[in-house]
Amino acid sequence: MSIQVHRTRSTRTTVRFFPHNDTEIQAMLDAIGVATLEDLFRDIPPELRERATLDLPPGLSEMDLYTRVESLARKNFASCDRCFVGAGAYAHFIPAVVEHILQRAEFYSAYTPYQPEVSQGTLQATYEFQTLVAMLFDMEVANASMYDGASAAAEAVLMALRLRPARRRVLVARSLHPQYREVIRTYLEGSGPYSLEEVSFSADGATDIQDLTRKLGEDVAAAVLGYPNFFGVVEDLAALVNAVRACGALAITATTEPLALGILRPPGEYGVDIAVGEGQSFGMPLSYGGPGVGLFATRLEFVRTMPGRLVGETIDSAGRRAFVLTLATREQHIRRERATSNICTNHGLMALAFTVHLSLLGKQGLRQLAALNLARAHTVADELERRGWQLVFTRPFFHEFVVAHPDARVRYQSALEQRLLPGVPLGRWYPELEDALLLCVTETASAEATQALLDALAPQSC
Repeated sequence: MSIQVHRTRSTRTTVRFFPHNDTEIQAMLDAIGVATLEDLFRDIPPELRERATLDLPPGLSEMDLYTRVESLARKNFASCDRCFVGAGAYAHFIPAVVEHILQRAEFYSAYTPYQPEVSQGTLQATYEFQTLVAMLFDMEVANASMYDGASAAAEAVLMALRLRPARRRVLVARSLHPQYREVIRTYLEGSGPYSLEEVSFSADGATDIQDLTRKLGEDVAAAVLGYPNFFGVVEDLAALVNAVRACGALAITATTEPLALGILRPPGEYGVDIAVGEGQSFGMPLSYGGPGVGLFATRLEFVRTMPGRLVGETIDSAGRRAFVLTLATREQHIRRERATSNICTNHGLMALAFTVHLSLLGKQGLRQLAALNLARAHTVADELERRGWQLVFTRPFFHEFVVAHPDARVRYQSALEQRLLPGVPLGRWYPELEDALLLCVTETASAEATQALLDALAPQSC
């Protein structure tokens, strides 16, 4: 039997119970040639089985189970309206219709179709997702999604190395998300004799173009830049991309917060070769770190080396609009040595959430929501400066920014004690920013929580 418990948008907890009776259990055991449930574990040594006994409490009634789950939910440290953490995962309001559509049986229970053309609804949803990603990045073609933004960035680097096979060096901006950099490094360590070098950032928080220019050369396959970068800073993408492409390397951008593209010029306008990102901001709650959905777009001329799958539109024999799996470069579809990626599927349900949410916003809604986030973040940053904090970087930022104070750690802890999530201390990744916090302000932050944050981090008396 299995029990699934999840919170709905109401205060009520939904419990789904899928029992198996003794007859069904015996039928399953007979089908696999096992006499009892205990026989399933006979390959485990007896001494280990004895140590693995579970001390489980007695079962609960349905009403008692509701009460128990609710009590556990109330232990959550802070709600989204008191969260000022960004750093690659963002708290945004999700309209109820997104979840309503996701829970339709044809989407909720679907998996990657192995006879794809039969699943026209799934293919159309994927096609719409690709279209939105291509429009968001202003690129010619987008795939059917990757696992998350970090894996998309790493796959983009591998794609660049396929396109520039004689080159062995890859440059990564140090202002790129630290975890993205680690995933890229992990991918390269198992892929061949490649070197990964970091490009420093300037005092203004942007990638140091002089350091980038010094490290560029004919042996560099690609350079990966954040847009906006990990500090929330908006890079001078035109200058960086021109420098990278001048030596024949490919320019890759990684966007952890696609909402920023509601007001920023898209990467495609700057001549970027591959644009990747994380789509969690649209339709996906924080969920303790996942799942997300990786966005991946590139030039049409590179489509044959693009990882993942591509859904296309066509006309069937009756003249009706139809959708087909146009390109599938994973190992299950083609010879292993010709596969561009070992990613076996896409986060289809998350891609659908992204598509529904972004469609609901539309162009105007996207811009308005981005402008609201921009305004709120700058208001908080200005007030913190007025109360004695220092805005570390001078370049323009979206809704994330870095501030520093000699008592940053003490005040951070004070905010935690008031059940606030006051940003991310940066010392773990950047020792030179030990006294700095990365803060994020979105539309979900309530006025009461924002005031509490200011009072905790910067009391008026200080």
